[in-house]
Amino acid sequence: MIKKLNQISVILIFTFILFSCNSNSKNNTFKLKEGDLLFQNTGTDDIDNAIKNVTATSIAKNYSHVGIAMKENGKWYVVEAIPKIGISQTPLDKFLNRHKNKHNKSQTTVARIDSVYQPYISKAIAYGLERINTPYDDIFLWDNSSYYCSELVYKMFSSQNLSKEVIPFLTHPMTFNDSTGKPMESWVKYYKTRNHPIPEGIEGTNPNLMASSPHIIFIHDYEKE
Repeated sequence: MIKKLNQISVILIFTFILFSCNSNSKNNTFKLKEGDLLFQNTGTDDIDNAIKNVTATSIAKNYSHVGIAMKENGKWYVVEAIPKIGISQTPLDKFLNRHKNKHNKSQTTVARIDSVYQPYISKAIAYGLERINTPYDDIFLWDNSSYYCSELVYKMFSSQNLSKEVIPFLTHPMTFNDSTGKPMESWVKYYKTRNHPIPEGIEGTNPNLMASSPHIIFIHDYEKE
């Protein structure tokens, strides 16, 4: 009788532990939040590789695009600036399906900004939405009427009267040169087709620099789902 009670106790304890583990697992399920940054590896064509080659940091090496998550009428979107379209409110599924790896997983990683910046999220999103259909800046200049992806995200926050020291992201002089200090051939061709000089040294930002910010933490990788 005692042996049987002990067996029942062991079963009950095991069941409780199993239930607790499953419960905790569900509680730890990733949930997107407004203001989350979605970083993408957009591919391996010449310009995607050129972007990554001249912007890689010791922390982030493979990102060539970034957008910011928002929710409207119960549906998730990404506010982003993308080539040929400009600033767009893109459905999340469309964003995630745009660039996948050989295993059909989205090459997208999610980072969340520090809690101190959460009060600025709603105005940041409003800034982007007010500029829907604004042209994409394929020259990557800072002070014109168009935007490239990381420039848009940066200005979503810098437009809120935050001093440069307080903005959660950095800018720095851009370079389009290889390790020898010479302009990369892909960038020479890129700007030649646009009849524009390479803006070497112009202030700017990029997804890899943004991903290296100490004010964000990476919380989910869609490639590992």
